[in-house]
Amino acid sequence: MSITAVLIDDETNNLDNLGRLLTQYCPEVQIIGTAMDAATGKQLITGLHPELVFLDIQMPGENGLQLLQQLTRHDFQLIFVTAFDQYGIQAVKFAAVDYLLKPINTLELQDAVRKAIVRHGEKSRNTRLENLLQLLQRQPFKEEHRIALTTLKETRFLHTRQIIRCESDNNYCNFFLDNSEKILVSKPIYEFEPLLKDYGFIRCHQSHLVNLRHIRSWIREDGGYLLLNNGDTVPVSRGKKEAVLQALGF
Repeated sequence: MSITAVLIDDETNNLDNLGRLLTQYCPEVQIIGTAMDAATGKQLITGLHPELVFLDIQMPGENGLQLLQQLTRHDFQLIFVTAFDQYGIQAVKFAAVDYLLKPINTLELQDAVRKAIVRHGEKSRNTRLENLLQLLQRQPFKEEHRIALTTLKETRFLHTRQIIRCESDNNYCNFFLDNSEKILVSKPIYEFEPLLKDYGFIRCHQSHLVNLRHIRSWIREDGGYLLLNNGDTVPVSRGKKEAVLQALGF
């Protein structure tokens, strides 16, 4: 199965390199246009209706995220390509939108293209992209933000207030929700700590990340642990104790 693509990057050598990699390692991708700025990229997406867009985040003038906010159609698959791990990537990770860091790893490129083709074949709305755009538009209103959690079967979109706690399970992470549901996500817990720290979550233990709004009390027995509103108890490591108590207002 083939897929049409537009490449958007402000540097010619990056466009040429990505084009060569796609030709060599992803022959199922048909490149139908390239652009070096947001305005031209918008014209290509609007006029050519690509099924897949490779988009650089940081560009002179309008960046890739600003370009997306100007579009009226969101039915294409999206892969960000960026040299800056910190620039806008938190929001991209929060929405579970695929991204590649420069220099591009060919195996990661092939995997991202494979997933894009599968999603395109499902002929459904790109809810990941829509969630990212909502996140960007509602930055001051964190209560309205939804995080995308990828399981083996689906991608779930949850308001952060629904999450009581996260618990490590080797290279996976269990999310415990306020409706007693448990979701196993195929990423390790350390990837979620930076995504959730601005939403009232604190890492109280190597294996535990807790939503402060769901903490009922601090129990001083047995070295100290947290009692949550759902009755769960969560240990607090010695090295995290001071930060936890400070977050609780002690």
